[in-house]
Amino acid sequence: MMNTNISKRLRKSAIASALSLVVVGAQLPGLSVASEAMLPTRTHAVSMQQHPGSFSELIKRVKPAVVNIATTGNSAMPNSMQQFEFSVPELPEGSPFGEFFQHFFDNMPQSPQDGPGFEMKGAGSGFIISADGYIVTNHHVIDHARDIEVVMDDGSRYQAGVEGVDAKTDLALLKIEPEQPLPYVAFGDSDNAEIGDWVVAVGNQFGLGGSATAGIISARGRDIQSGPFDDFLQIDAPINRGNSGGPLFDTQGNVIGINTAIYSPSGGNVGIGFAIPSNMAEEIVAELKSNGTVARGWLGVEIQPVTAEVADSLGLEQARGALVANVVANSPASRFGFKVGDVILNLDGKPVEEFKDLPRLVAKASAGKESVFDVYRNGNKRQLEVVIGAMPDEGVKLARADDTKAQSSKLGLQLASLTPENRERYQVGKDSNGVLVAGVERNSPASRAGIRPGSLINMVGQKPVETPDQVIEQVRNAAAQKQSAVLLRVEYRGQNRFVAVKLAIA
Repeated sequence: MMNTNISKRLRKSAIASALSLVVVGAQLPGLSVASEAMLPTRTHAVSMQQHPGSFSELIKRVKPAVVNIATTGNSAMPNSMQQFEFSVPELPEGSPFGEFFQHFFDNMPQSPQDGPGFEMKGAGSGFIISADGYIVTNHHVIDHARDIEVVMDDGSRYQAGVEGVDAKTDLALLKIEPEQPLPYVAFGDSDNAEIGDWVVAVGNQFGLGGSATAGIISARGRDIQSGPFDDFLQIDAPINRGNSGGPLFDTQGNVIGINTAIYSPSGGNVGIGFAIPSNMAEEIVAELKSNGTVARGWLGVEIQPVTAEVADSLGLEQARGALVANVVANSPASRFGFKVGDVILNLDGKPVEEFKDLPRLVAKASAGKESVFDVYRNGNKRQLEVVIGAMPDEGVKLARADDTKAQSSKLGLQLASLTPENRERYQVGKDSNGVLVAGVERNSPASRAGIRPGSLINMVGQKPVETPDQVIEQVRNAAAQKQSAVLLRVEYRGQNRFVAVKLAIA
């Protein structure tokens, strides 16, 4: 597991800067080429990956589907943050690089201004996964964004809406409305990616157009302590500022990862990058597309690793499993007999080799499903039958209302449950309740009505609301009754007021 100090130095990027293309295929001086008979063979059905002479055809094929994502929103960073100023370097008159650098610096994220809640601009990358305009990126690229603009490889621009986010895996799904079918790329099978395989990272930094870097997979299954489901591919292809959310391709042009973070003692690239595996991302994206959020199983235990010393002290033959350090009150674990000190060895026959395996296995279990846990307690092994619960909702949903005739009424709100984490993040008082406004789309009915991110909606019409689904249901009812507007009671910074938001019938 990665050292905590190293974890702190991981830069959750807006990753990628200027252009870098690795040319491969040249033999290095003093090195001889092994004959085919000397090369090791793989033990599975995938044929050995050939040493590519060029990635040019691959990049030409996939680059049109890689986009730049420019955001504007309120920063939660304190005003004591160190400020940085950027300027265009002085170049000789007529230099061909003058226009390039001017465009580069003009499109960099803006430096912070004094005062709380100042406006920030950011940039990242993403990639199109369907001809009708669904786009995948990182959650941290669009977090706190009020406006999201997608810049295509050909320079065309679209306003994007958020279909859903999953902060726990740092994924987000956006949607634009193109006038014609768009180029797109497909997910590959990241389980077939092996250490040493060639990969190409493509990004669209600051609207400059696509850039690409190449390298190999350095490791699999990396836990960088960024969340409970860490399972990153580690790559040495240079990943720089602005590349967050961009795709990682295999040599066939399939997306096998989403570039997300780098290890950087200095802030620059040192050849250690991390990508979310495509097999994890594809499942999450499918749920975001269907539901706007991700439903996960929940057990309700706090766990820690079983070290060799722990295993020896408990009489375990192997240092494996997850040690229960705490049982959450009123959770499935507490109701079905888990105790502090238990070591969880298996879930439905699947081994828990390392403690981090348990959250992934539980999360994949369906809420309401009975699962069997193999537990080691007081020197004996026993089985506990547990009905898995639903993880408390932390997802963000769009407030959309659709009737059976496919007409739609859209407020332009991104809603989230008021969890303890969100209450702290948006500085919501302990006596305030309702549904959190996590984002407001530019030029939407909600924006024109003056609703701001960080507000709470506590009533729709004359009915109190506590969940995003309740807001969506009431808006849907208003649209079904052909109302021209819906009345919201909105709290912002402790002040309540009623706001009439027009229903934009399409």
